[in-house]
Formats: sequence, structure tokens, C-alpha cells
Amino acid sequence: MTEASDREVIWAHSGDSHFLEPKDLWRQILPPSQADRMPRSERVGDDEIIQVDGQSFRRRMPKIFTKKGADGLTISELSFRPPGSRDAKARLGDLDQEGVWGEVVYASLGLWSSMIKDPELVREASRAENEWIASEIQGADPNRLVPAAQLSLLSVEDAVTELEHARAVGLHAANLPTGVPAGVDDYHRDTWDPLWSAAEETGMVLCFHIGTDGNDQASLYSGPGGAVMNYVETTFSGQRVALKLVTSGALDRHPRLKVLISEGGASWVPFLGDRMNEGYRQHGMFVRPKLSRSPKEILYDQIYTSFQHDASAIGAMTSEGYQNLMWGSDYPHLEGTFGHTQETLHELFDPVDEATRYRITQGAFLDLFPHVGPVPASVS
Repeated sequence: MTEASDREVIWAHSGDSHFLEPKDLWRQILPPSQADRMPRSERVGDDEIIQVDGQSFRRRMPKIFTKKGADGLTISELSFRPPGSRDAKARLGDLDQEGVWGEVVYASLGLWSSMIKDPELVREASRAENEWIASEIQGADPNRLVPAAQLSLLSVEDAVTELEHARAVGLHAANLPTGVPAGVDDYHRDTWDPLWSAAEETGMVLCFHIGTDGNDQASLYSGPGGAVMNYVETTFSGQRVALKLVTSGALDRHPRLKVLISEGGASWVPFLGDRMNEGYRQHGMFVRPKLSRSPKEILYDQIYTSFQHDASAIGAMTSEGYQNLMWGSDYPHLEGTFGHTQETLHELFDPVDEATRYRITQGAFLDLFPHVGPVPASVS
């Protein structure tokens, strides 16, 4: 393990991680005329330039910090990536080293595909990428890696077709951005009911990763406090998704539909539930639609969340009764736990009872992805 310690290894499933696509992925799986329009990244000085179908986005590259004994934090190479960030087979070695067994895996550049405005391009790219994901990512170990499929969201019909295709090639989850593409009805509209029905019928978990609402939260604020404000701002998009799906009745109409909001923490769930209940109760004369359960009950039952470092998240379960939260490593990102996963897990879970630890490190994950199974006794 990365932490030299005689403490037990706390093995966990992770509700959030990412893979870095091969730089030539689109040319591997699409005709050149389409591949050249897909998201790609290039380094320019200390910045990263993202090109997406004629659109350009520039953002500052993060500096990676690592611990170095008593000297505290020191800057390492900007180009640092864990060995398995691009190689699914090597990734399993990284997970073993960190004490992570199963994990939900999101794309990286693929998350920018929602910026594309051409329905045919998104449709063809989603289909090709999902077949590649099923083969190359999930195929590395289908009992541990749970990659999230990409969907074409410029039409609900395309989204339904691709979700069903993704399930047919063996995938168990589908990624949706927290913000819909421009010109498309928002998630609280009944327009999306065919997709919610398809996910419910196929058992596909709908996964929303925070910070994917199409806005550039990385540069929303500048000046004093800007870096922290921008980082915190990304978390709110997941809360808005939960708000829309609960209050619109989407989840109430589809009670077997399960939703995962990754990397946004969990301590907000009880507050949001209370606030929705208050609005539903105190402003009931204005409320449409009427729900068969309270908003908080729906939220607690069908929305799952992941966090990586937040000690407050555990209180959402132990003090507020919210059971559907899980830990996530956010491998291989800067804000993740790679290199100090065991230190983080011990800090979070040494103070809690065994049942709480199991629920957050394995149980909630297995509600969504039972095919992964508990961490094998041979390694735990």
C-alpha cells in the first residue's frame, strides 16, 4: 500500500473515477472527418486548450502537489499521472495499491461531447465510444470496473436508443451532464420521461458528474478567493439535478430508477430534502405535480451521492439518516485520493462503527452495481 503502516487495509468501492482517453481514440473509432471534430486537448505553456467541433476552451493546468515527509507539500511535475490513468490493465494495479476494488469510471475528454451541436456526430460518436468503453475499459475486469456510457442528448429518442445499445454491449451505467445542451428541454420537463423509463426498465444507473453543466466554472470568479470559489461552484450543479428530478415528479413516476451524483459530497442531501419538504408543504397551493411521497423521502430513496474527503458526509448518515452515500477516490484527478487513499479512509472511518463503514465503502455501491459483489475475502 502507499501508506507505510501496520494498520489494516480498508478496502472500498469507489463511486467516482476517470480514465484518460488515448490521444488518438477518435481516429481509432471514427472516420477522420468526424474524428477531427471530437474533443481534443493540447498543452500550451501552463494552459490546456480544449477543442470541440470548432469551439475552443482555455483553462489553467493544475499544479500537482504531493507529500514529501516532514517537508510538507512540494510541487511535482505538471505532467504527473498515475500509471493506470490511460491503461486499464495498469489501472488495476493502481487500485490494488490503494485498496480500491470496484469503481465507477467516467470519461475525461468525452465529458465535453455534450458541447457538440451536430446530432449525427454525437449519435455516431456515442455509439462508437460505448463499444470501445465496453471492450477496453470494462473488458479489463468486468467484475471491478463500471464505466459510464456516453449518450447523445440532442434528442430524447437518440438518448433512449443509445442507452439501450449501451446496455446491450454490457454496460451498467450511463453518464448525463448536469446541464442539458443548449436548446434542449431541461431535466424537469416531461420530455425526458422516455429516457427515465428506459433506464428503469433496463436497470441502467443514471450517473451525473458535478461540473458538467456546460459553464466554465473554472473561471467564473477571479481575484481573492477565486480558486476556492470556482472549485466549490462546481458542486452546485449536482444539487440542481437532484432538485429537478425530485420536484418534477420524474423519480416519483419511476420509483425503480436510481441516480448517482458523483463527487458533489453528501451533507447537502438532508438540507435539500428539508428545504423541498418545506416548499412542498408551505406553498402547497402552488405545487405541481403532486407527489405520492414527500420530496425528502424520494431524494433519500433514489438519489445516491459520492464524496472523497468530506468528514461531514458521514454525519448525513449517522445523524440525518441518509443511507445512500458512498466514498469515491476521484482517481486520477488532483482533488482525488491517489497516493493517500488509505490515510483518507482511516481518517474518515476509524471513528465510526463497522456497519457505517461498510455501508459507505461498499453497501451503497452494491445497491447500484450488485454484479461487482463485495470486496473478496482474499484481499480484504
